[in-house]
Amino acid sequence: MNVICFGDSNTYGYDPRSYFGGRYEKEDRWVDLLAAQTGWTVRNCGANGREIPRTAAPLPDGVDLLLVMLGSNDLLQGWRPEEVSARMRRFLESLPLARERILLIAPPPMTAGEWVQDARLIGASAELAACYRALAQQLGVRFADAGQWNVALSYDGVHFTAQGHRAFAGGLLRELNR
Repeated sequence: MNVICFGDSNTYGYDPRSYFGGRYEKEDRWVDLLAAQTGWTVRNCGANGREIPRTAAPLPDGVDLLLVMLGSNDLLQGWRPEEVSARMRRFLESLPLARERILLIAPPPMTAGEWVQDARLIGASAELAACYRALAQQLGVRFADAGQWNVALSYDGVHFTAQGHRAFAGGLLRELNR
């Protein structure tokens, strides 16, 4: 199985304890844990700071499954959950891939921390899952809510801890095995 993981810093594996874009070790990143536990070819297409693109992402041939987890950075930039969902709709509709090969993942809600000090932002991040669930139903793509997987976030309130990456990988594997 050829899997592409398209997302932001939590897909990339950003370690918030580093100041220069460092990553967690391979054994602590959810993308690499997914590959190790399934034997699949899993490509990490995460990028620090990525917001939902305005146009389709270039995908290699032979993609069996595209995992998309974006939206946190859009919320951090001031977009409302409904606007983030509309941006995600345009992005997903632009992809040259069969809908059944796409899994839209709602990121875990943010928590209070160094980057997240506004209760409205925490509430907006919690609302995103419901917006994405409705969007997935409308588009006929698969949906997963990472807010249900007990993903531990770091002191900044946004990025996964190493334990959070392991919890995310476990939740994702359960979802994929349904």
